[in-house]
Amino acid sequence: MADPIWFWQRIVSPHMAGLAAALAGHGRDITYVAEQEMSAVRAAQGWRAPDLGDARLRFAPTAEVVRHLVRVAPADSIHICQGLRGNGLVGAAQQALAQRGFRQWVVMETVDDAGWRGMLRRLEYRRLIRQSRAHLEGILATGHATPDWLVKRGMPPEKVFPFAYFLPDRKLEAAPGFDPDTPFCVLFVGQLIERKRIGLLIDALAPLSDTTFELVAVGSGPLEDALRASADEKLRGRVRWFGRRPIGEMPALMAAADCLVLPSRHDGWGAVVSEALMAGTPAVCSDACGAAGVVRASGVGGVFKAGDAAGLRDLLRDALARGRQMPDTRQALAAWAHCLGARAGAGYLDAILRHVEGADDAPAQPWQQRRAVLAKAEHQ
Repeated sequence: MADPIWFWQRIVSPHMAGLAAALAGHGRDITYVAEQEMSAVRAAQGWRAPDLGDARLRFAPTAEVVRHLVRVAPADSIHICQGLRGNGLVGAAQQALAQRGFRQWVVMETVDDAGWRGMLRRLEYRRLIRQSRAHLEGILATGHATPDWLVKRGMPPEKVFPFAYFLPDRKLEAAPGFDPDTPFCVLFVGQLIERKRIGLLIDALAPLSDTTFELVAVGSGPLEDALRASADEKLRGRVRWFGRRPIGEMPALMAAADCLVLPSRHDGWGAVVSEALMAGTPAVCSDACGAAGVVRASGVGGVFKAGDAAGLRDLLRDALARGRQMPDTRQALAAWAHCLGARAGAGYLDAILRHVEGADDAPAQPWQQRRAVLAKAEHQ
């Protein structure tokens, strides 16, 4: 029987719970440890604790409970921990696991290393990697730039594996009946804060007023009033503001859109990109989003340099020229995007662990295995 796997996270995260549930569904012995079910900040953003399926959930709200769980963990268990810094009581678990000599992994996303703070973070991660690399079996590096970034900080390349946020698999949401008179729908989902750069999206859309489109903005935040004023001036009634919506409404919103745009200055991954692709909706994002690699692999949408309004405008012009997302192309893209689902992620993680144990070659990233049906649909 395969060795038990323990996940150590601060909350029951929608970004990791699907992977744990899928592994448990395949018969793997899975324990998910969290400090709490959901943080107040994430709950305010509309997050809800997801279903863990057959995985066991344990709460560790104190360092004492953390140490107790480490003591009772099976000797052959594998432990996948959230990050190397700023990870609360997960850090206490990492220390206790190292003392007991457990097989230990880290899953971490792209680090924002811009500016002088970024320089300090690079130095800090070099120190942390130097301290931990001897007892780390590997790092699951979430984000297209993360593997190389970790190697540059001193992590041995053979211990770094490209990874993703693998979301729960779901059936393709039925899109509204196709109406050729409906405007092309550009969708933004995220907080209305500077880092998400929805203002850049408004600026990029403004010169395209000779085409028919609408922008649907889902989210809330401190910049809402300023962004509404800017959109009223530059897009003149073409924006619908949906405010904060429950996470359960996202699939239907994605399925009704023709293109999702995530123009962030930085996003460790950008789960809305995965959600859009799994709904058959092309995505456009900046190269500062961890999910840029899967956008490129999808062959639709596109990636622009962060902060480049002209580059974003060109991608949007191309998307508008291609027209609205037809049912057959949506179905084909959603079929390819199963590679971003939890079942694909569970198989990929299993393959990584087998490789490290010497049983198999290093596995290919699921999103690099493009399906022929998608390529065919693109050229129709």
